[in-house]
Amino acid sequence: MTDTTIKLAETTQPSALAALKIGPLPITVYVPAALVCAAAVYSGKLPNDAIGGLSVLMLLGFLLGKLGQIIPVLRRIGGTAIMCLFVPAALVAYGLMPETALKAIATTFRTANFQYFFIACLVAGSILGMPHRVLVQGFLRMFVPLLVGTLSAIAIGVTVGLLFGHSPKETFFFVIIPIIGGGLAEGVLPLSIAYSEMLHRPQADLVAQMVPAALLGNVVAIVAAGLLARLAEKRRDLNGQGMLVKTGDDDILGPARSDHPIDLGLLGAGIVLSCVLFVLGMVLAPYTGIPGPILMIIAAVALKLTKLLPAEMELGAYQINKFMSTNLTFAILVAMGTLLVSWQQLVASFNPGYIAICTTTVLAMIASGFFVGKWLNMYPVEAAIVTACHSGLGGTGDVAILGAADRMGLMAFAQIATRVGGAIMIVTATLAMKIAY
Repeated sequence: MTDTTIKLAETTQPSALAALKIGPLPITVYVPAALVCAAAVYSGKLPNDAIGGLSVLMLLGFLLGKLGQIIPVLRRIGGTAIMCLFVPAALVAYGLMPETALKAIATTFRTANFQYFFIACLVAGSILGMPHRVLVQGFLRMFVPLLVGTLSAIAIGVTVGLLFGHSPKETFFFVIIPIIGGGLAEGVLPLSIAYSEMLHRPQADLVAQMVPAALLGNVVAIVAAGLLARLAEKRRDLNGQGMLVKTGDDDILGPARSDHPIDLGLLGAGIVLSCVLFVLGMVLAPYTGIPGPILMIIAAVALKLTKLLPAEMELGAYQINKFMSTNLTFAILVAMGTLLVSWQQLVASFNPGYIAICTTTVLAMIASGFFVGKWLNMYPVEAAIVTACHSGLGGTGDVAILGAADRMGLMAFAQIATRVGGAIMIVTATLAMKIAY
């Protein structure tokens, strides 16, 4: 190789700084974009519409998400969600969020109902996009540990709540259900809308009540998964080394969904399906008394189980789900932190009683998975780790929990625990609230 060629190769190598990305944006693109947005905000020229709101939400979400991924310790306990929720809430509480940005965010999230669009794409896509075989066989295999774990978590959580002066209804609906409801975007957000409609209370108050439980439950599940992995190293009879069932047929499920090239036409089909399912829920809500977002979940599950949709339509729903979750989850969490999370309520929630309820709820879930899994010829450590994912922050929580235990091969089962288990709990809680209140 000549000297000229070597020099040319050196000049074309990107520097470490140029290779840095904030979200999907190279830092050389992110910084100018952020400066333009900041100039618009502080000059009062930011459009008070979805364009202005999404600019602020996505840029701030990408930054806070990046920080949550790289800050030591925090990155191992769901740091992205913590940063995206807590920092905006604190900025608003201390008057540091510019009014122009606040108005644009409110217009996007509330007036334009972007949160409903996000929920429709995320929830419908997560259910329709899961292969039928994985949904049915994975759920059947995990049904008993999940059921016993859920019942144990409720019983223990309510009992500990009583010891600290919390009523059973308060503990069940506002602490336990947010922990096992499937995360923030797919659990707490639609749950807060349903609760708000039924209780006639502001959505912001309900989110502030439920978010700490979801976050704390995820932290406990991550720590427990790491401890289970250490136990597995010492007790080989409990360790499946990433295999769930002792018969060795875990590979029957395969990956949750093989990657397909993005099809722009199918993306459009996915948007239409998601929106129509949401509209169907809203149309049926007055006749059933069940909130629209919950009916949308029921309709999506029914479509999946009956196989009425062509496979390519399900793929379209899956692809729009991946697009939304990859690019807009951080933005939605920032919007939730800005508009729905009260910093004062959030801080006040972390008291000894609240922490005890969240911790014992998750530990009861995991212990049930361990012992029931052993009884059902599963490897106890793997069964407990999968059951722990029922207490995670959606897909992000699954990655954190499985990563802490070095069991990423269990992702298909984790998705069953999180998505299907979470959807069932949201529907169950909503129906139960109609009776309890």
